[in-house]
Amino acid sequence: MRLRALLDTDALGLRLLGGQDELDRTVRGVMTTDLRDPSRYLSGGELVLTGLAWRRDAADSEPFVRLLVQAGVAALAAGEAELGDVPDDLVLACARHRLPLFAVNESVAFATITEHVVRQVSGERAGDLAAVVDRHRRMMTSGPAGGGPDVVLDLLGSDLDLRAWVLSPAGRLVAGPKAAGPVLAADVCAKLAAEHLAAVRTGRRGPHRVILGGATYSLFPIRSSGRAAQAVQAARDVRETVLSDWLLAVEADAGDWAEERLDLLQGVTQLISVERDRRDAARTVRRRLAQEILELVQTGAAPAEIAARLRVAAPVLLPGLGTAPHWQVVVARVEWDGGEIEGGPVTQSLLEEILVDPQATGPEPSDRIAVAHTGDEAVALVPLPAVSSEHDGSESGVLADALLASVREPLAAGLDGDGRVTLGVSAAVHSAEGLRGALEEARHARRVAAARPGRVCAAGHQELASHVLLLPFVPDDVRRAFTARLLDPLREYDRRHRAELIPTLEAFLDCDGSWTRCASRLHLHVNTLRYRVGRIEQLTGRDLSRLEDKLDFFLALRMS
Repeated sequence: MRLRALLDTDALGLRLLGGQDELDRTVRGVMTTDLRDPSRYLSGGELVLTGLAWRRDAADSEPFVRLLVQAGVAALAAGEAELGDVPDDLVLACARHRLPLFAVNESVAFATITEHVVRQVSGERAGDLAAVVDRHRRMMTSGPAGGGPDVVLDLLGSDLDLRAWVLSPAGRLVAGPKAAGPVLAADVCAKLAAEHLAAVRTGRRGPHRVILGGATYSLFPIRSSGRAAQAVQAARDVRETVLSDWLLAVEADAGDWAEERLDLLQGVTQLISVERDRRDAARTVRRRLAQEILELVQTGAAPAEIAARLRVAAPVLLPGLGTAPHWQVVVARVEWDGGEIEGGPVTQSLLEEILVDPQATGPEPSDRIAVAHTGDEAVALVPLPAVSSEHDGSESGVLADALLASVREPLAAGLDGDGRVTLGVSAAVHSAEGLRGALEEARHARRVAAARPGRVCAAGHQELASHVLLLPFVPDDVRRAFTARLLDPLREYDRRHRAELIPTLEAFLDCDGSWTRCASRLHLHVNTLRYRVGRIEQLTGRDLSRLEDKLDFFLALRMS
């Protein structure tokens, strides 16, 4: 609003004392103060209200006004309740610095002026932003995207002073404001996504209020506007969409908002959903490529035919690469108790999200993943420009442990005790001949993950060549009997004597039976270590110098 509009409102009781030529200044806020130096609390554009308690004599007016001008305030309004007429020294100081000055009639409370300014400024900002959002919506629905959701989030920051971010259900930062401070931390993104999924699963209506690290966030669901919108709205079960919908996180408490502002944010979520649908449509080609390659591999097509399809897929997924990449296969499955929910489509959408590095923002990383689905299973074809393990022995590409760590917290909340996500990751292959084996490897790794406890589990190809592959499939009764026979005597002895035989056994095996290394790790004298190992052998009847007994203890510890 303009300063001129304040004079036109009789109820405010304002009288202009100076600054007639500055009445077209814009008022962006209001502040009441009697501090001698309020500049630290000013951001510019405020109408400052003061009762003049800061003024002790005429010399105080000049520094006070100078500080206000340096802070960029719009105008000063001085109350007449305490001193009567506004002092001449203040009028002259404002005139020297070209700061508009108003006198506030003693019958008018500062609260009345504050309420009026806040209501007018908020209404105008919301109206301006609503018009921009509506214009942007028309642009995005009728032609190329006008900058994507980042543009809308920047508008929220500049026009409504709201910091907001778009997050995937797995906690990945999809979009954020460009000029609103530091990027939202990955752990905060994961916690917000987890809180949102948990709230959706309990049936609570959004926005959902969350407090993290002293900051309050309001979480708004972003539902589809075009991508099977009717099916989403008529979904019989929230589990059909909970793991695929984005969310809008706003750093504010929406519980105190007026209906107009809530409606505006709902409009923002609808606008972002248009962009989500546009990105999903762009994935159609990649999904089709993945589906064709998957069908060729599963039906035993000739390697030359599969290789031809891979050559078509490479430039789509990795434009400008120039050479055929290596490939990894990731298999995932979402299963709900009861089995009545179709898992394939939601697993496909979820896998497209979780295969993107949580540290990566924007749409580009997801453009390099092709995911198909068959039944309740989703299969991702992940291209790798190079495989560093061939050169330096290090792992590259998708790693099961890292994948699991990045998505466990939010997805476990979304599964809410009645669902599971299991993932299997293959090794990288460099030709069409290896793709069939990679698919079987990823499927087998997923079955290993499914045999483990927990709502979100993953296994990699490395585990298929070790004892880890066998342990999940040992029947529970055999597992309990085997571990009890070897470890229960040691546990009982530790309980009675606090002898730490179990930790000693673990360290001894981990040090490959080296007395000196194990003693050093446990900070023991070698003789003390020999005594403990002797006690272990005495209680169990085993000999830790024999490979067979070492192996039995090793497996018992892993299965316990």
